[in-house]
Amino acid sequence: MPSESATAGRLAALGRRLAEWRPLWAPLPFQHREPPWRGAHGGLAETLLSLPDAEVERLQADPFVDSPLPAWLPVRELAELSRLPILSNARQSLPADWGEGIGARKWRQIQAFVAGMGAIEDERLVEWCAGKGHLARTLARCHGVPVTGLEHQPSLCEAGQALADREGLPVRLHAQDVLAPGAGDWLAPGHRVAALHACGDLHAQLLEWAAERGAAVSLAPCCYHRTAATDYRALSRQGRALMAEQGLRLTREDLAMAVQETVTAPRGHRRHRQRANAWRLGFDLLQREARGRDAYLPVPSLAYGRLPEDFAGFCRWAAERKGVELPASVDWGAFEAAGWRRLAEVSRLELVRQLFRRPLEVWLALDRVARLEEAGFRVRLGTFCERALTPRNLLIETL
Repeated sequence: MPSESATAGRLAALGRRLAEWRPLWAPLPFQHREPPWRGAHGGLAETLLSLPDAEVERLQADPFVDSPLPAWLPVRELAELSRLPILSNARQSLPADWGEGIGARKWRQIQAFVAGMGAIEDERLVEWCAGKGHLARTLARCHGVPVTGLEHQPSLCEAGQALADREGLPVRLHAQDVLAPGAGDWLAPGHRVAALHACGDLHAQLLEWAAERGAAVSLAPCCYHRTAATDYRALSRQGRALMAEQGLRLTREDLAMAVQETVTAPRGHRRHRQRANAWRLGFDLLQREARGRDAYLPVPSLAYGRLPEDFAGFCRWAAERKGVELPASVDWGAFEAAGWRRLAEVSRLELVRQLFRRPLEVWLALDRVARLEEAGFRVRLGTFCERALTPRNLLIETL
């Protein structure tokens, strides 16, 4: 449980490193033929590009273990600053029938989140961004208390209310835009708001309302980049002061790095993503030649299962979307092979960003802790489950 001074100290240490090394971790390797930092850090680039595939995959899963990069980057310090306690009271698994109608992985996440929460004593419970109220129903069962769920989509409220009513649970779901001014009226001293994977502005607004209204919080934040702001403005006074002092700037694109981890994706999805990325890189090389401009051109994403059958089809689709006129004759095989080679290079160069991903996420979480501490709360920060269950495993909780 970090004290306010401990929070400030770790915020400062992590922010200092993030600001110092931003020229290496901020550039997106897939946008550049050569990383902008290669001239100043050639040995680092050569070390990365020489890694075998198995080592790349291992480091993608855990960039701090047996890293080959301490000669160039502060690996050990970043690992230490990112280390957090496990928050769990080691409860037994909840009855399996409680998870009926909930996806298996989601149900395991809910169980871990509930087990990581502290004791609920005379608190009125509210679920923020409740969806169908799966967490709300679980909390009602675990603690035998009424739970209010707030959800923007009326259809989800109706479906979730039907589940709660069928199970005879004291859960009431309300259609509420949590970004609307009136959302704060649901919070007051004696209330605890639980949010499992509330995204960006949704959980930032929750923290502001909780700080203003005096409501306790149990929050697993997610998707920090889903925000209206182009540049990040720290939630806490400490965070804003340190960013100004250290010259740390974070864009929406930078915030996305904090959640770019795929340890939970099925193998088939990972293969699909690899193929899509290789084709995008192959098209990037083709469009540079076709346009006569050596510059990256962003291409829209395609939902899983909508990828064209072959590389040529993908390039024609992308060219149409971006208004690029392709040559009459294209050596599709050569450009596709070049895309796969580029993917191998990019995957290795991305390991620099992977090394700073968790430190950035912890910095963002500490900024949220500091915001609550500045409002007078005692706060704890830790993990509620293993990364294999969900990489977004941080729990911020007021005591």
